[in-house]
Amino acid sequence: GVEGLRDALARGALIPVRSAATDFELAEVLARPNLFNVANDRQAGLLREWEAHAELVVDIAPAPCRCRDPDDQKFLDLALSAGARWLITRDRDLLKLRKKVRAAGLAITAPAGYPGPTGPGAAQHSPVTIVNAPVVPGS
Repeated sequence: GVEGLRDALARGALIPVRSAATDFELAEVLARPNLFNVANDRQAGLLREWEAHAELVVDIAPAPCRCRDPDDQKFLDLALSAGARWLITRDRDLLKLRKKVRAAGLAITAPAGYPGPTGPGAAQHSPVTIVNAPVVPGS
């Protein structure tokens, strides 16, 4: 679940990945007063924390499948370009693509559905894409 996700991030078992496009989206979402109501200085701090903890991926290729909502496509593109094993999101359109990306080795799940690192190679660091889930270590 969410606590397992926070723990895996804090231990370095998961490597969060980001792109310029996803950073812009995070900043925009945090600034929406009707969504999170985060003060401006706290927004800046969260963005700095995210940038410090997440690995920047610059070379992004289009994913072979399309998300219904074009605004969410950047997260799928990032996850597959980074070789992420997990895309953790609450977004329904992305969650609907679970079966389509499974063959590419990507599991899409909600934060509560994250089972933690299990199976062969569980101790290895795994790239993960996190969408609109404020679980930055230390927050």
